[in-house]
Amino acid sequence: MTPDSQPGPKPPTNRTRPHPPAAPGTSIKRRPRKLLRAKQKLGKYVIERKLGEGGFATVYQAKDEIEGIRVALKIPYAHLLTGSALEDFRREVRMVAQLEHPNILPLKTAQFINEYFVIVSALGIETLDDRISRRLSIDTALDFARQMLAAVAYAHSQQIIHCDIKPDNFILFEDNRLRLTDFGVAKVAQRTLRASGAGTLGYMAPEQAMGRPSFRSDVFALGLVLYRMFAGRLPEYPFEWPPAGYRELQRKVHPALIELMRKAMELAPQKRFADAEAMLAAFARIKSPKGGRTAAKRGTKSSRRSADWKTIQRRQFQQEFGKVLDAKHQCPACNGPVSEPMQCCPWCGKTRLAHEGQTDFPQQCPRCFRGMKLDWEYCPWCYGPGFEPTSTRKFTDKRYTGRCQNPKCTRKLLMPFMRYCCWCHRKVRKKWKIPESNRNCGHCGWGVVPGYWSHCPWCCKRLGGQ
Repeated sequence: MTPDSQPGPKPPTNRTRPHPPAAPGTSIKRRPRKLLRAKQKLGKYVIERKLGEGGFATVYQAKDEIEGIRVALKIPYAHLLTGSALEDFRREVRMVAQLEHPNILPLKTAQFINEYFVIVSALGIETLDDRISRRLSIDTALDFARQMLAAVAYAHSQQIIHCDIKPDNFILFEDNRLRLTDFGVAKVAQRTLRASGAGTLGYMAPEQAMGRPSFRSDVFALGLVLYRMFAGRLPEYPFEWPPAGYRELQRKVHPALIELMRKAMELAPQKRFADAEAMLAAFARIKSPKGGRTAAKRGTKSSRRSADWKTIQRRQFQQEFGKVLDAKHQCPACNGPVSEPMQCCPWCGKTRLAHEGQTDFPQQCPRCFRGMKLDWEYCPWCYGPGFEPTSTRKFTDKRYTGRCQNPKCTRKLLMPFMRYCCWCHRKVRKKWKIPESNRNCGHCGWGVVPGYWSHCPWCCKRLGGQ
């Protein structure tokens, strides 16, 4: 977590301590309050040092003496927390608490401690702003870009506008995992400070500065963050194309990626991507951007190998969805990661009437070659004729997470993405979901990941444009 840098009046030197919230519109008497000091205790937290200070809050590094871990404490300025503003902020905190995504920083807790309103989150290594100030490989930058787009796309899918996309609000954790933080703070600051628009100057879309933020405003800020990361410079308003640093950008990345940034940075909102989901889908469709610096002189070879775009994309997919989908097999046509139950390759659309590869089950269906347990009476994947169970024992399995809706079914146990009940042969009516994704195929209703896939792996229909 990092301090917020919203535009607006600077906080006074003598800050005040908030009392419990009053009714909207009422005034609250406050006593002067100093900044927290190192070794000072705040509930179970011991302050270690101040990480930063912005227009809305101060952020500290602290030690959780109960859990034995270090955390980030964000403490909004007391003079901004009127009764109505505090209620607005609590509502935003509850909203953010419902977001579950690997690239979004979850809140551990938000509560009053010793009359301070404290927002607690995990402590990262550094901000993206700190990281891009040092040398950054193209492969790593592309991976960061994918993670940033995935985080904002998920928020947009939940109908949430961030309003303050900037490098300071992406926190880097171990294994180069980026997480987006500070949801809702900009909107609360806007209402509290009564500004014409809230956000961070330099990354704020024109319409957001006028008080009319939308999904396209976040897209605009994402375009600027990407441009700064790849070109090494932040364009200055009015963002005439090509901005400063364009030559450096041309030497590093594929023209399709440059076009993606240009479209995101359009001054007119209607010319940008509709939201981050559409931007993420466009990013995923870029096949082979250049991954290194081109030769400075004619006849010299590049000192870097071209980045394998598909490898980067699929590596990120495996980090996010590989485990939940058990996508440990490869499509023979495009080498994309697939899982055993998939009826077609979601990357290239090639049908998978028969599974090619090993299985973790003790036997295989002789028609589709997908795995089966010894006590199943039917293949749940291909609707083939019945089998004679090779064992009378009723085997348990932790993969049984669903229930057959047929009241006459003898066992009723189903595994994810079964198309037919392996006990009664009834077609499964359940719309299987992917735990880490909230998107569904428009044809069959089963879970999909459109940011990566071009086809639904369950019904083989092409996924619509985002």
